[in-house]
Amino acid sequence: MAKKATEKMVAIGEAAKQLGVSTDTLRRWDRAGTLKTSRDARNRRRVPVSEIERLRDAPARHATGDTFSARNRFPGIVRSVEADGVMALVEIEAGPHLVTAAITRDAVEELGLVPGAPAIATVKATSVMVQRGA
Repeated sequence: MAKKATEKMVAIGEAAKQLGVSTDTLRRWDRAGTLKTSRDARNRRRVPVSEIERLRDAPARHATGDTFSARNRFPGIVRSVEADGVMALVEIEAGPHLVTAAITRDAVEELGLVPGAPAIATVKATSVMVQRGA
């Protein structure tokens, strides 16, 4: 297959990892015509990203680019901090969303959370409820 000049290509091992199959499976798919590949200057199979997307059962999960496990991050600006006793409520405007977090007063002080400060709300929950509509 002639690849497009701008098409991103990946090694067969990376393609196998992204699809959750073995490299042997991809080689069989290539021979059978199920997968379109090309060869690089060293005669190694290269797989177009468009082929991976076509064959993937589900959309790719987004990566955070970090070693932190939580994926639901909402970067924004602190809009308000209400501290009372040992607890505080911090409201972060993250794009069109407002996220309110109940954290300790100590955490507010250690992080320097004040109105106007940049902050990231990270959500890691065992239960997320979704409602359809506005």
